[in-house]
Amino acid sequence: MLYAVYLPLLLPLLATWGARLLATRCEPRLATWLLTLSSVVLGAASTLCLGLLAATAVIRIPLFAQLGHWSARSAQLDDPTELSVALLAALLVGGAALAGMRMVARRTRAIVAAAVEAACMPAHNGLVVVEDAAPDAFAVPGLPGRIVVSTGMLDTLEAGEHDILLAHERAHLAAQHHLFVAFAQLGATVNPFLRPLATTVTYTIERWADERAAETTGDRTCVARAVGKAALATRHTPARTPGATLGVLGPRRRNPLAAAGPVPRRVAALLAPPLTRHPGLTLATGAVLAATTWASAEAVHDLHLLLTAVGAG
Repeated sequence: MLYAVYLPLLLPLLATWGARLLATRCEPRLATWLLTLSSVVLGAASTLCLGLLAATAVIRIPLFAQLGHWSARSAQLDDPTELSVALLAALLVGGAALAGMRMVARRTRAIVAAAVEAACMPAHNGLVVVEDAAPDAFAVPGLPGRIVVSTGMLDTLEAGEHDILLAHERAHLAAQHHLFVAFAQLGATVNPFLRPLATTVTYTIERWADERAAETTGDRTCVARAVGKAALATRHTPARTPGATLGVLGPRRRNPLAAAGPVPRRVAALLAPPLTRHPGLTLATGAVLAATTWASAEAVHDLHLLLTAVGAG
């Protein structure tokens, strides 16, 4: 096979750099879409290309070559791929496929469990208030979803900040943010180099919800204050399962893409003017995905030509 097959394996190395740019310079809704789409496309393309490389090892095995009416000797002579590279690709694509299937199964179970839990919760206009002194608030995806808020959180925030909290959580449910997280994590599961994209999506969905709350309430400063107060109040509260809920604070861990944690960065973003859609970054992301798609299609064509040459045509 020729060199096109390697391009989708190299482009994921740009994930850390690209994720940082999109998170800090692009409007969060668009950034979330671009990051998630990039994770899915790059994850699928890299897995496909690993599979194509692995196929060149399979056709060199006499037993499989005979079943496919290929010439194993011709495959060894006509295919420029080193056998060691092809065998390594076979191991990697097998591991990626297994990890991807396990992740899909776990995520599907989590989403179904969350939907069942949400349907069983007694709610008023989608809101469930639980008697708990520990401050906490999160959204439970479902049909319909539920917003769960503890009395401790309500006591922590002022009356006007309750609307901000609800607007933030309703934004999570309305935009189906759990699906963005799931798809981004699927790409990162099959290709670990894409983990910065998935990690950044968990941040940009929170920024998306923050901006939606700011639009609803009309006061970015109040939203920043509410986010900061909630963060301080919940610093000792155990985090919920990421696969089942979407909390107002987002993932309670440091973001590896920046020195500051996600909450201070969100507060700083709310105190600054809103970010724009940044057409330059959008075009650059589109160019990377287009190159990935072209290279994958070219690699498939190269394999077709190889199979034709060794007798599959």
